[in-house]
Amino acid sequence: MVDERIRAKWDEFAPKYDRSIGLFERLQFGGGREWVCSQAAGDVLEVAVGTGLNLPHYPPGVRLTALDFSPAMLDQARARAADLGLDVTWREGDAQALPFGDATFDAVVCTLGLCGVPDERVALAEMHRVLRPGGSLLLLDHVGSHHRPINLGQRLLDRITVPMIGDHQTRRPLPLVEEAGFTVVRSERLKLGTVERVAAVKPSG
Repeated sequence: MVDERIRAKWDEFAPKYDRSIGLFERLQFGGGREWVCSQAAGDVLEVAVGTGLNLPHYPPGVRLTALDFSPAMLDQARARAADLGLDVTWREGDAQALPFGDATFDAVVCTLGLCGVPDERVALAEMHRVLRPGGSLLLLDHVGSHHRPINLGQRLLDRITVPMIGDHQTRRPLPLVEEAGFTVVRSERLKLGTVERVAAVKPSG
C-alpha cells in the first residue's frame, strides 16, 4: 500500500532530484546504471523509474515499460524520454502490487528503488511473478555496509531518511533475491560495502 505522505514528499522532490543526487551518481554509483541496463533485453519493466536516469543506458531494441508511484517523478522521466526520442510505456503504480499479468516481461530493472519500498520482500515477489521463466532481474542499490563503523553511521542516518522519505540505508537485497526464488548469476559489492549490483534469473524449471 502506497504511503500518501511519502508520495507527496517525492512529488515535491522530483524537480530537484537530479541535482541533489548528482554528486552521489558520480562518486558512489558511477557505472552502476550502465552495468544494469546493458544486460536488459526484450520486454523490460523498470520499477521505480524515478526521473528516468537509466533511460540513456538501455540497448537499442528494448521495449520499455516504466513504473513509478510518484506522478511528478514520472513527468520528469517522460520529459527525459522525449528529449532522447525514446518510446516508453508509462504506468503509475506500486512496486508491491505491480499492475501486470504473470510472466509478462523478459527483464525487470530496479535501481536505487528497493531501498524506498515499504516491504522489499513483497516487491521482489512481484518482480518474480511478472518475469517470464528465464527472465532477468537487474538491481543496483545502496546497502548496509559490512564495515561496522560505516554501518553504524548508516543506522543513524536511517533515523532521518526513513521517516522523511521512506529511504532505508541498511537493507541488503541479495539474500532476499535468493529467498524470492531467483538464481543469482552475478553480484558485486562496492564502495566499502555500501553499493551492490545484482544480476539474477528466474529459473525456467
